Amino acid sequence: MMSKDERPIILELKKASKRYPLDKQTPFIVGELLQRILLRKRRKQKAFWALKDFSLQVKKGDAVGIIGSNGAGKSTLLSLIAGSVFPTTGNVRVDGRIGALLELGAGFHPDLTGRENIYLNASLLGLSKQEIDSKFDDILEFSELQDFIDIQIRNYSSGMHVRLGFAVAAHIEPDIVLIDEALSVGDQHFQEKCVDRILEFKAEGKTLIFVSHSMQLVTLLCNQAVWLQDGMLHRAGNRHGIVEEYKEYSKTSNGVRHLQQA
Repeated sequence: MMSKDERPIILELKKASKRYPLDKQTPFIVGELLQRILLRKRRKQKAFWALKDFSLQVKKGDAVGIIGSNGAGKSTLLSLIAGSVFPTTGNVRVDGRIGALLELGAGFHPDLTGRENIYLNASLLGLSKQEIDSKFDDILEFSELQDFIDIQIRNYSSGMHVRLGFAVAAHIEPDIVLIDEALSVGDQHFQEKCVDRILEFKAEGKTLIFVSHSMQLVTLLCNQAVWLQDGMLHRAGNRHGIVEEYKEYSKTSNGVRHLQQA
């Protein structure tokens, strides 16, 4: 008899949507402003829904790959989970500490040194100064930036930014790890090092949410996959089936038409 999966739900989104206005913001002339106030005349606003009615439950220890074409809503989804943006409608519930590497240099200040940015970034992720002090040497060793740690990070290459950001995220002992294509920037040696650290997270029972265009990495690192299309959930389930279907879709020149008919 198959045992029931009693792992707790660590992340849940219920009909979460994110809307961004597209109208150009221009100053009101006095007459138009009075007309709007007195007559309550409203202009229909243009808007872009980056994510629409998205629902998902993730259990503790799951590794979920988020896939889809550019503009499908992947990064918006991670931003909602991280709490860096709020849903326009719907709800997002997260239980546990998040370690997020969402975009190059996020949480870094260009005028601060690498050392200062470790303290800044780690504090934004919830660590106290005492905790950062105890982890600093490990973070620095992982980043392999010992010779550059006391220069301003405005002088860092994109790969150095990723090294520093991933090193901090990898040492805050998160319950949920969010990664948005960061591995595509570093060199081969550091990519392999990051993959090994992610596999360690999985072995420790951490939860992983991983956005990538690399189906090879999604298959290697994840047990589940979520396919986003035009801001909506298209498929979700075991990563093998989802990845193979997505690869076939990506090969077709008229994949959009096939998707719309699905």
